[in-house]
Formats: sequence, C-alpha cells, structure tokens
Amino acid sequence: MQINLVVNEIEEKIRIDKYISDNTELTRNKIQKLIDNDNILVNGKSVKSSYKVSNNDEITIIDEKEEINIKPENIEVDIVYEDDDVIVVNKPSGMVVHPAPGNYTGTLVNALMYKSKNLSTLNGEFRPGIVHRIDKDTSGLLIVAKNDKAHAILSDELKDKKIKRKYIALVDGIINHDTGTIDAPIGRDINDRKKMCVTSINSKDAITHFTVIDRYKKATLLECILDTGRTHQIRVHMKYIKHPIVNDPVYNKNLYGDFGQMLHAKEIEFIHPITKEIMNFKCDAPKEFYEILEKYKEE
Repeated sequence: MQINLVVNEIEEKIRIDKYISDNTELTRNKIQKLIDNDNILVNGKSVKSSYKVSNNDEITIIDEKEEINIKPENIEVDIVYEDDDVIVVNKPSGMVVHPAPGNYTGTLVNALMYKSKNLSTLNGEFRPGIVHRIDKDTSGLLIVAKNDKAHAILSDELKDKKIKRKYIALVDGIINHDTGTIDAPIGRDINDRKKMCVTSINSKDAITHFTVIDRYKKATLLECILDTGRTHQIRVHMKYIKHPIVNDPVYNKNLYGDFGQMLHAKEIEFIHPITKEIMNFKCDAPKEFYEILEKYKEE
C-alpha cells in the first residue's frame, strides 16, 4: 500500500508523525515503525519522526506488509454531469468517498473506477479523481477529475476559494438571527482524534456563513455557504454555537433513526478547468432528509 500526501495550508511547522496521524487512519505506533524502516519519505528522502513538515512537502508512505488493490465495483451512483475532464456526482448519504485502511470496498471511488477508465492520479491509488470530499453521512455534490491537468487546476481553484458550495442543514433549536457568520478556527480534538473542534491549537481558519430558511418548534433549517473547507466544518461550527446538526452521530447526542446527519451539499459552482466556462449544478436532498424534515414540521 502506498499513500501520497502533499502538505498545504498549515500555518506552522508540525512534526511529521503528528501530521500523518491527523491526516490518515494510521496510528502513531504504526507511523513510528514505518519511519524506522525508512518507509516514509519526504520529497523522496527518509526522515526522522522529529522532522517538521512544511507547506508543499510531498510525503510518501509505503506499507509493504499491506498490499491492497482497489477494485472497480458495479455500484449505482448518480452522475449529474460528465465530460472528458470532470464528473459531478450526487453522493448518497452513507457512502464513503474513498478507500482507507479497514474500508476498501463500497466507496464512491470503487463505483467511479467501474464507470470510468480515466481518473486523475494526483492523489494516489486510494483517491483517484478525488478533488475534495464530503463526509460519509453527508449527501450531495462533489467534483471528480478525470485527468491530472484538470485535477491540478481544480485544486488551485479550491485553494483560491473559487469553488462555491452551498449546503442545507437542519439544526437543533431555534436560531433567532436571520443570517450569521461563524469565524472560528478548527483543529483536531486532542481528546479524540476522530473528532474536530474549535480550538487555537494546531488549527486552521474556518468561516461558515448561514441564512435561516425556516424555523420549526424544535429546529431551524439553514442554508450554509463555506469560505473554507475544513474537515467536518459545518458540523463543528453548528455544535460550537450550540445548534448541532440533527442526527449527527458524532457531534449530537440526540439521534433520530439511523439516517445520517441532516446535511446536504445542494449546489456547487466552479470554473471548468479546460473550457473556463462557469459550471453550476444543484440537486435535491434525499427523500429520507425530507421525511425527517416533515416530521419536524408537524410537531
């Protein structure tokens, strides 16, 4: 197995073992063993665990004991748009975007590999074509690159905040303000590495704008627009203002059935990497989202 990472958007240098732990599923012990065996390279050279990564460092992780071949799978997936360079997919809630240790099948990547022979290679064999991600239990739109040129341009658009994304979210409680902006840095939760939180420790700037669509007796329906794209950003920001997303299994203790969090990426706009045309796509939330929403309306 080989994992490739490119360091970007870090505000200060971070030890390589911590950086890899925060950005992969590998444990600190596993990372240390790989470093000791010269199976972790930075810019093609072996390093010690005390090495501190910088922006643009290229990290290669080689786990020779675990050779995994990611295979195409005939899984139904809703392709909203496709041409020679990009695919726009409406990902269902419950589907993981790409394979990772312990979860090598049933992902969006497995489905895309079956439907398209051409996917970009910039993110390595585990994430072919994947320009950006949305969480497993978040539904909605994301962009996939079919070649490396398109991928590189789209990655620059993402970094330069030229890709616009809108979400709808149902949150607990009543938000009285019609609009608002949450500007609070997000980093890894030091007590639970699977969670993110608002923190000043090893964090990145995170900005979420929201507008109230409707208010119910116990919840508020929002439209959210991201200035940044941090891991779990909307989910963490909503918990931070004490209005966690309904049915969020990680950041909300009150669960409503087994459907995932009530968060849907409803609209995406970007500049086509080759034609330079402005591309805009919208999609409705899944029926389960509206079924839960109706129950809140009836209360």
